Amino acid sequence: MSAASLRIVSLLPSATEIAVALGLQESLVGRSHECDFPPTVKALPVCTSTKLEKGLSSQAIEDRVKAIVEQGLSVYDVDAPLLKSLRPDVILTQAQCAVCAVTPADLEEALATWIGAPPVLVSLAPDDLADVFGDLARVAGAAGVPGRAAEAAARMRAGFGALPAAPAIRPTILAVEWIAPLMVAGNWVPELIRAAGAEPLLAAPGVHSHGIEAGAVVAADPDIIAFMPCGYQLAQTLPEARALLAEEPWRSLRAVREGRVFAVDGHHLFNRPGPRLVESAEVLACLVHAADAVPERLQAFIRKL
Repeated sequence: MSAASLRIVSLLPSATEIAVALGLQESLVGRSHECDFPPTVKALPVCTSTKLEKGLSSQAIEDRVKAIVEQGLSVYDVDAPLLKSLRPDVILTQAQCAVCAVTPADLEEALATWIGAPPVLVSLAPDDLADVFGDLARVAGAAGVPGRAAEAAARMRAGFGALPAAPAIRPTILAVEWIAPLMVAGNWVPELIRAAGAEPLLAAPGVHSHGIEAGAVVAADPDIIAFMPCGYQLAQTLPEARALLAEEPWRSLRAVREGRVFAVDGHHLFNRPGPRLVESAEVLACLVHAADAVPERLQAFIRKL
């Protein structure tokens, strides 16, 4: 089947962005409720929904997810009739985190009753940047355009290569992926921090995000703190981060005293392992090099706390 006639449903924002980077936007016929970039994909039919109410705090989300999982349910619902009506040849999803997006398990019912040849299911689960480049190849291969992966990867590598050189003494960055309970951002984020000219704290490349104690943060005493809660836009991050920073021991940290604490957009950038990880690294580079001179195209993704 040619790419021109291919029908793709993407149930993962990063996969949607990967498909677009591979020149497959015209092949997209459906999306998840969170796929919103580029803005033109918002016109596509929405095939999923979440059981999480809007406006919940990070602790409330944690409690709600636990309650849903304890009932043996998924956090997400898939509109199986709509999905079938779209007649996809390929479905893009993920197996990284059952809380973050639809997984293959969420599609079991729809696929079990499929009439005719079932679609090819491409399930992404990147742990680090190398896996992200691998996902470019996996999506391109499933779409029948394998040669485009190298081109997209080259564009990403060129973007990373254009970042400012690291300062003589690299500052340390604590990247907070969740506020309550407290978690540090892992996977590809430590690599982005190093690409931006800094050193990650309490996290290593390729290691999943994990919980940390406030005492470990105090002991590490980061030079810079970046709040990037998974799925949070800046408007959601700011009040929770400010409340945390007003408490001890946070307000005594050097980064807080010196005004080097920031909220960055986890939802649109850092939590999406796709082409815009380059922009994520650029945002971090701004925190390292010139937080007061952020390029206009990146200003919507950074707030100083």
